[in-house]
Amino acid sequence: MSPLVLILAVAMLGSIVLLFVGVAAPRPSDQAVLDRLAQYGERTLTLEEIELSQPFSQRIIKPLIQGIAQFISRFAPQRNIEETRHKLELAGRPYGWGPAEFLGVRGLAGVLLAVLAFLLLTLTRQPVTKRLVATAVSGGLGFYLLPTLWLSSRIRRRQTEIVKALPDALDLLTISVEAGLGFDAAMSKVAEKWDNELSLAFARVIQEIQMGKLRREALRDMADRMDVPDVSSFVAAIIQADQLGVSIAKVLRIQSEQMRIRRRQRAEEKAHQAPVKMLFPMAFLIFPALFIVLLGPALLVVMHSGIFGRI
Repeated sequence: MSPLVLILAVAMLGSIVLLFVGVAAPRPSDQAVLDRLAQYGERTLTLEEIELSQPFSQRIIKPLIQGIAQFISRFAPQRNIEETRHKLELAGRPYGWGPAEFLGVRGLAGVLLAVLAFLLLTLTRQPVTKRLVATAVSGGLGFYLLPTLWLSSRIRRRQTEIVKALPDALDLLTISVEAGLGFDAAMSKVAEKWDNELSLAFARVIQEIQMGKLRREALRDMADRMDVPDVSSFVAAIIQADQLGVSIAKVLRIQSEQMRIRRRQRAEEKAHQAPVKMLFPMAFLIFPALFIVLLGPALLVVMHSGIFGRI
């Protein structure tokens, strides 16, 4: 393969990486915006200076993604858009993406991979049919497979984080309610105590309740946005206790004990799975190295002793 092909391949792969890095770049904080306004407040800014003061992701990448998203949204079925919205909610709305933005990212990734495959096969002088097939396959991988795998990994990571944080959050809820706080105030304590996915979810529930939504509806929506069985059972118990007039403190005490038992059971299950998971690395990585270290010198001695020559 020529150096030009390698340079183009590295450039296209780097562009895909820069795409996600640029889109995922943190947005400027309010203080940064105020500092920028204070810096330029004494003189009149031109339109070019205002545009250049924005980050690269806001000036170039975001408008490109929005344009591709608008084009794809015209042909995407409403069912797929709703499914994408639900998956983004399960992933915690990474980088503030909506369905349109995620479709734009998928479209841009598909175009970049298709162009990369076409350039590589063109420079290597492959047949036209092979080039077209490889371009279509690469575009499909960039549009369907890679973003979907990334989103699925984000969903699993978020659900795992929620499952780990839930027992401690329930303990704090129980202590707060037994100390005399209401359930909404106890959720506020959880939102103030930690900075994880579960605390952000409780903070969103508090905001929705303050905006007029019923507490049971806000809790159900939170469970739907997580799709975690432990959270669903906790929300169902709280809603049932609220409707039947049962003491929420007792329900929280029972739920916290059950969550600790489940956490212990999950730890024991992973401990039992550890020997099986260690078997393959030991058989294919550790044991061959031990055989080489232990039997290698003996084999060399036998070879230099001339035994094989006499036989």
